[in-house]
Amino acid sequence: MNDRTELSEFLKSRRARLRPEDVGLRDYGGMRRVAGLRREELARLAGVSIAHYTRLEQGKGDSVSDEILDAVGAALCLDGDELTYLHRIARPPLACEGGAAAVPASLRYLLESFVMTPALVVGRHTQIVGWNRLAVAVFGDFPALPAGRRTLSHLLFTEPHLRELHRTGWEGAAREQVAHLRVLLGRYRGDAGLAAHVDEMRELSADFARMWAEHPVARVRSRTYVLHHPVVGELTLHGELIALPDEPACCGLDLFAAEPDSASEQALRELASPGSASEQVVVPARPSAL
Repeated sequence: MNDRTELSEFLKSRRARLRPEDVGLRDYGGMRRVAGLRREELARLAGVSIAHYTRLEQGKGDSVSDEILDAVGAALCLDGDELTYLHRIARPPLACEGGAAAVPASLRYLLESFVMTPALVVGRHTQIVGWNRLAVAVFGDFPALPAGRRTLSHLLFTEPHLRELHRTGWEGAAREQVAHLRVLLGRYRGDAGLAAHVDEMRELSADFARMWAEHPVARVRSRTYVLHHPVVGELTLHGELIALPDEPACCGLDLFAAEPDSASEQALRELASPGSASEQVVVPARPSAL
């Protein structure tokens, strides 16, 4: 991945989604040669020269001040995650050594203590580096995958049983994953492993490549999944990704819970019980041939 290209394409994608009337400009009709705003319109809105903005959109952001980036972000109607991303990709990357994500013993004990909560520890490349028994019962036998493919990205985009688990919710979950990957790419600039993971996924999955080309940027926050489990049927889970700032190689602790006294909570209880049918059901994360 090329840093200049990423900055250029991100700015173009955000300029293309704005219409003159969205930002208080008159549209005099006729055929516009570009999708969205013209460069000169965006520069005028941001209060910068067209030459200055053009250099930025060419990927030359090294000497641009924070104030100009804020002004451009406001003109592009960027949200908080997008503005943070713009600031990060406009600067030269710092040396970033990801290293192998290791799960300390205390975190492993915590995972095992979540009897009624599917729990994962996720690395900065979305690799699943820790999990509990209930997470496997809900999401399938992802531990059987080769370590290099044991990532949230691979599960969502190359494993058919995850699509079946999400069904109509798959597109939203997949787009959420791509948007979160871009946040990680901005946060961990210079991490060659993360950039290589993105490049690999673009080659492996046409769906991933399509979504990546749209430049979504959004941190994973609270979300709700309606899953269709082969043993317990429909299962509504509420997810929270909890940051682990003292474990720099890990992105966070991903926890899922059902509403108290709901049918989904009862379903989790069934999956969590020793000797449950989920231990015999075939919901494999197969070694992908892709």
